[in-house]
Formats: sequence, structure tokens, C-alpha cells
Amino acid sequence: MPRSSPTTLSLPPFSGATRKLILLNVAAFFGMAILGWISSPLGDLLYNTLMLRPMAVLHGQIWQLVTYSLVDPGILSIAFSMLTLWFTGALLEGAYGSRWLAELYWTSVIGGAILATAISFTRIFGMRPDFITAFSAWTGVFGLLVAIGMLFGDQEFYLWFLIRVKAKYLVAIYILIAVAVLLKQANSFGALLQLSGALAGFLFVRLAPRRGFAFGVSERFYGVRNAYYRYKRRRAARKFEVYMRKQNREVHFDKDGRYIDPDELRRDPKDKRWMN
Repeated sequence: MPRSSPTTLSLPPFSGATRKLILLNVAAFFGMAILGWISSPLGDLLYNTLMLRPMAVLHGQIWQLVTYSLVDPGILSIAFSMLTLWFTGALLEGAYGSRWLAELYWTSVIGGAILATAISFTRIFGMRPDFITAFSAWTGVFGLLVAIGMLFGDQEFYLWFLIRVKAKYLVAIYILIAVAVLLKQANSFGALLQLSGALAGFLFVRLAPRRGFAFGVSERFYGVRNAYYRYKRRRAARKFEVYMRKQNREVHFDKDGRYIDPDELRRDPKDKRWMN
């Protein structure tokens, strides 16, 4: 796929894993909003249960490493994060497929949460793991942004639909904003979470197989399984050869344990008449 293309204002395809991720986040947003409208205490309880709290994770609430990405009470935050997910996800999915995109997103979400949670216990930038919280899908989106910058750095986008800028510069702007927020300690844990998601996305692009980790693991599993079956077939072939020699008969198998027709052994390899 070309690294750059003419810039247009047309919307990207809304399909595949990109659509599923957006619909999941939007459904979670409206579901929690409706629940909070019906019962404010119950809504608050659910928010506190799902958002990322380092001390709660340390005490066993590990589901927060995933669920925090589905919690976002801010209308503008969910709107801009989903728009960014739409534009970046559609481009990556078109080039690398739905499975690869989904793995990149969730690796950024979970990997970023694990890394940020671990760093928070160092109490750097004034973070206190027993009080700080974080949420929103921006961690996974930052992973996608970094992938766009690495793979399609010269692709041009419209920043906030106004300024045309190359992807690598767009990613740099997002990263610098997160770094500034982290240094100002306005929302240090949230900024750290986004930067950790960016790092997780970077590592995924560098280390993951072309078709994703799931495909690579399945290929390795089937390779090991097939090697075991070949071993069993060779072992059975050797036993059968020993048995047939005791019966004064000769049979032959190839290195993979497949039976060799005696006519094949007697045939002159230079004789091409059999091909007619």
C-alpha cells in the first residue's frame, strides 16, 4: 500500500473491527448514561467499579485493565476519541486486516494500563496509587495513532478538520500534548496512561507478526501438532518394517513415514517412458 495519497475530506469506510470497537464504546457510553439517569448511586458504583484504579488492581480487580477503556462520561471526549478511532482504524484495517487492528487496539489498552499502573506505584509526578483514577478509550487510540505514524507517516490528515498535516506530525502533536499534561501534573495518571498505550502500540507494530499474534500462535500450534503426527507416523512405519522383515517381506517408507510403492523403487529415474 502506498505510504502517501492525496488528501480528501471523504469519510473512511465504517466496517469491520473499526465499526465493532466504535459501537462497543458508544453502547457502553449510552448504557452507563441511562443507568446513571435511572439510579445515580448505582451509576456511580458502576463507574467506580469499572474505571482504572491502581490500588484496586493490586487488590485483585484486574478487569479494570480492560473496562476502564469503556468508561467515558465526557461527551466531547467520547466524540473526538471515536472520530480518531474511525479515521485511524479504517486506514490500518484496510492495510493489515481486522484481526491485526483489534489486537493492536486491545494490546494498547491492556499493555498501557499495566505499564501505567506499575509506574504509578513509584509515585513519580506526584501520583498516589491509592487515590488516582483514569478512564476513556484514548489509551487504545494512542496505540493506533503511533501505528499510523510508524506505517503511514506521510499520509495527510486534517487536524480538527481545519489544518492539513502529515500523520507523523499529527502523532507528534498528540504525544507532546500528553507529555505537557504529564509534566504539569494536571491529570498525570491519565496522560501517563495515554503515553503507555502509545508505547504498547509501538512495541506491537515492531514485534507482532504481519497477521497478528493470534495467527502466529495458531500457526505455531498447528506446526507443533503436525510435527507430532509426523513423528507418530514415522514410528509406526519403522515398527511395520520390522514386522514385515520377520515375515520375509520388504516394505519401505520415506522420511515422513509414507509408504513407497515397490514399483517406484525399481523404476529407472532416467526412464521417461512412463510419462507418456
